[in-house]
Amino acid sequence: MTAYEVAAAAGATLGEGPTWDPASGRLLWVDVLGMRVHSYDPSTGRRAVRTTEQHVGAAKPRAGGGLVLNLRDGIGLLDPDGAFRWLHREPVPGRRANDAAVAPDGSLWAGTMRYDEAAGGGTLSRVAGDGAVRTVLPDVTVSNGTGWSPDGRLMYYVDTPTRRVDVFDCDGEGVRGRRPLAVIEDGAGYPDGLTVDADGCVWVALWDGGAVRRYTPSGELDRVVELPARRVTACAFGGAALTDLYVTTARVGLTRPHPLSGSLLVLPTAGQGLAQPSFTG
Repeated sequence: MTAYEVAAAAGATLGEGPTWDPASGRLLWVDVLGMRVHSYDPSTGRRAVRTTEQHVGAAKPRAGGGLVLNLRDGIGLLDPDGAFRWLHREPVPGRRANDAAVAPDGSLWAGTMRYDEAAGGGTLSRVAGDGAVRTVLPDVTVSNGTGWSPDGRLMYYVDTPTRRVDVFDCDGEGVRGRRPLAVIEDGAGYPDGLTVDADGCVWVALWDGGAVRRYTPSGELDRVVELPARRVTACAFGGAALTDLYVTTARVGLTRPHPLSGSLLVLPTAGQGLAQPSFTG
């Protein structure tokens, strides 16, 4: 077991989407319902918060600087000087953005879901740097963790109510051959965000499970790290050497949340992460 530390005691409503930004040496993460993009510098402890005008599912670094945002009404670009513009705007009543990930080719794979979590009300779409959008997976319910194997040939994906971490063969622009990598058993929570390490193992956060699990590429469970917050939402490797696992948590819907619910936690030297690509737009 790896002991956790508190990176940022934030009290976020729905913390999500931790992402290491190597250019700035900061850990980025969002409070989806709080409409905030957080950053944390582990070398100084300095934190910063930027408010968005809509619910924000994810914030990822761009190759030329700034951020790409998965927002309620579509994909937005935040320039280094703070200027905002829409890359792709497609508002759908009752639907919001959720988790997103940048693929090895620099495209953004952005998830959506219905606010009422209606079955089949969400999608996973590939957004190219020029704003072209193609739906990769229609009819998902709560689009969540997305990640790629070290060689980019496999994509891992979570539609949370299925209780599965699925794996696909990936050719860059599309996926095929969906099959389960792991099934989360009853009583252990629901799979949420995920990340893939340098060994090709998949780390997945367990919503209502108070833990992060690591599965081997063959689907074997080989590590469980229990955490004090019940609603663990996502995880990502960060730090200069990419050896520290950062974990986001939530307090939404809890009548008696743990004091650390909504905080950013970190598991020092938990493993070896992979350098993540930046969005090309």
